[in-house]
Amino acid sequence: MLTNNLLMESAHGYSSIGVDAALLSQRKIFMTEKVDDDSCRALIQQLIYFDSQNQDEEIVMYINSPGGFVSSGLAVYDTMRMLKSPIRTVCIGTAASMGAILFLGADRREMLPHSQIMIHDPSYGGGGYAGKKPHEIQKEVDELNKIREQTCKIIAERTGHPIKEIYKKTAVDSYFGVQEAIDFGLATGAAENL
Repeated sequence: MLTNNLLMESAHGYSSIGVDAALLSQRKIFMTEKVDDDSCRALIQQLIYFDSQNQDEEIVMYINSPGGFVSSGLAVYDTMRMLKSPIRTVCIGTAASMGAILFLGADRREMLPHSQIMIHDPSYGGGGYAGKKPHEIQKEVDELNKIREQTCKIIAERTGHPIKEIYKKTAVDSYFGVQEAIDFGLATGAAENL
């Protein structure tokens, strides 16, 4: 049976501590779920707290996420870029869609040997168009194109590629293994330690 606690020895004897708490004490945080308001609120709180405690020590964010909501993810991305603490992201599975944007939030971006990054254009998730007028549909398409421009600008800035090249890559689901991600500028290297 798998337990999520560690037995730690101290001057007061042995005590049980949760693995999450032990990893947080090492400034290690995890994004291993869908990008949404709840998961992003927790990440933002952890990032701000660590930055307020010590701006010289690295924060490590491990990512294995299918992506999710753009607005939630951009809130985390912006927070990561504004902190003074160095941040390292490590892809431990798949960093897809907004998970890839979060991965790009760090200057040091590493991947485990069998991990992958996936980038693509945002998709419409607002339900059907039944009963909507053409101008209402166009308004939603215009908003989706604004989001596309925002996310593609981030990818272009972080990889050094022209935005037109990024638009071509994100027109379809584009997957990158470790070496492909390094060559394209998504990752800065393969993870040598955790």
